[in-house]
Formats: sequence, C-alpha cells, structure tokens
Amino acid sequence: MNAPDPRENPDLLGQEPAEAVLAGAQRSGRLHHAWLLTGPEGVGKATMAFRFARRLFAGLGAADSLFLPVADPVFRRVASGGHADLLVIARGWDEKRKRLRAEIVVDQVREAQRFLHLTPGEGGWRVLILDGADRLNANAANALLKLLEEPPARAIVLLTCAAPGRLPATVRSRCRVLRLAPLAEAPLATLLARFLPDLGAEERERLAALAEGSPGRALRLAEAEGPALARLVDEALDALPAGLPTARLAAVLEKAGASEESFAFFLGQLRAALAAAVRAAARGRADPDQSRLLASRPLAAWGEVWQGLREIEEETLGLALDRRSALLEGLSLLSPSP
Repeated sequence: MNAPDPRENPDLLGQEPAEAVLAGAQRSGRLHHAWLLTGPEGVGKATMAFRFARRLFAGLGAADSLFLPVADPVFRRVASGGHADLLVIARGWDEKRKRLRAEIVVDQVREAQRFLHLTPGEGGWRVLILDGADRLNANAANALLKLLEEPPARAIVLLTCAAPGRLPATVRSRCRVLRLAPLAEAPLATLLARFLPDLGAEERERLAALAEGSPGRALRLAEAEGPALARLVDEALDALPAGLPTARLAAVLEKAGASEESFAFFLGQLRAALAAAVRAAARGRADPDQSRLLASRPLAAWGEVWQGLREIEEETLGLALDRRSALLEGLSLLSPSP
C-alpha cells in the first residue's frame, strides 16, 4: 500500500505541535501572509500545507486541529484539484527527459502573482502552495520576493522547503517559519505498519532506523530496497583500502544505480558513514574497523572525499548523468591516493 498523495491525505501523525501553531494563528484572525514550512524530506510538509489550506477554506475547526473529514465538500474539491481558490506550484515534468525538472521557473511564480491578485471565488482566501521552494531558480526567487513584499489582500502563501538555506535571506525574512520535526518512534511505526503491512516487523524497524524519522523517506527506501543498499555501503567501506572485488562491485552498481532514489541513498549513506568515522577518530574513539577505513590517508583529507561524493550526487541528479558511472567515480574517491 502506498501513502496517499498530500492533497488527498486526511491524516498527519506526529506533527501536532506545528498543527497547533497554524490552528492558533487561524483562530487569532491575524494570519501572517506567508508561511515557510521546513523540515526533512518526507515528514509531512506538503500534507500540512494542504491540511491548512482546506481548513482556511472550510472555516474554524476544533482547537489545535486542522482536521477535515474526507466527506467534506472542501476536502473533495481540494483533493481533486477543483478548488478555484487554490493554486499549487512545484517542479514541472520534463517530457523529453521523462523526469521532474530541476527548477521552479519564473513563469510559474508570475502565474501565482496573477492568481493571488484575483478576488477569492468563494469570499474567503486565495491560497498558493509552493511545494519545494528550495528549487526556485534565481529569477523565480526574485519574483516571489516581490510578491511577498506586496502581498494581495486575503491571500496566503505556503512554502514547503527541506533546505531553507538555499532560499535568499530576503525571502525567508518575509515568512513565518514553522519547522516540522522528524517523527518520534511510535507514530513512525504506526505509519509504516499502515502503509507496509506485508513487510515483517524487523524489516520495518530497519527501515525506520534508516529513515531517521521521515515516513516518506522510509516508503521510498522500501521501494528502493534501502536495507540492502545500507548493507552494500557497509561492505564497500569494509573492503577499503583494497576496494570491492569485481563481482561485488557489479552488484553495487546494479542495485545502487537502479533509480535516482537508490543512487542518492547509497551516496548519502556513504557520506554519513565517513562523517561518523572521522568524528569518532578526531575524538580518539574510532573502533578498529574505522581505524582501518581511515588509515589510507590523512584525517583532514576525508573532508575532501565527503565533498567530492556530494558534488558527484548533485551533478548526476541535476544533469541526469549516468548513475553507474557516477558510482564508479564516487567509489574511486575512497581508494588511497597514488
């Protein structure tokens, strides 16, 4: 079972503190015109944005809750994309490359400007949800800044963003920032049991540990065989400095290069393991396996390796380069310098 799309999702577990802030702002009658919903990927930022939009259209609800039942007409119209006062902007689909575009462009923000300056069709609010605001290119960010500097009446802008540092400070300063935290163990376990009922409890626990409080990440890792990829990361590091045997290297390239999600997860886990090993060594707490891992070069040089792995990931995903070649390049960084 897959998780519902954010616009169709009636539930949001584990984010009650953030929901109470939004509900309280609505009740106060003094709503800020722009909200920046931040937090790790997959913790419910877009779900929260749609939840808040529905409640704004429907009117005040129960204290500290934005819940609206699925049978409510407002819920159904938002879920179907048929609510006249809601506009959603995200990265568009690139038909040529058959993938999401890398950026949100200025024409999309200009469309939002025109939309928000219209009179609300139902006498309430006009709401813009800009999902993935950290993907705005420079021109789009400048257009958004103008919109936030002179907001239309009865208009609310909801930005979701996993990396707020990528937004210009001038944009961030004009938003009220609300962070959604990684989920605690209990609500995450509840969601994984609901969405992955055919997976064993032990495997769900492993996914939860890898997902670090993000149900969306856990579901993507389940599809990309995250636990198996994590074992391949351990194997690659254990094989240093000699490197993986040819047969095992082929298995890494096949599994980790199978999708963008598996590719990003493998390199992310590789970076995380390196960072943990270097921190432990710097504190004199490295275990024997970590000492063998780091012995091939000076400790300070591993920071360059970490940065190199990150650049390989970003360039490969941003330009749709061959993932298997990029993995080979990344693994070669781990080998001792000649």
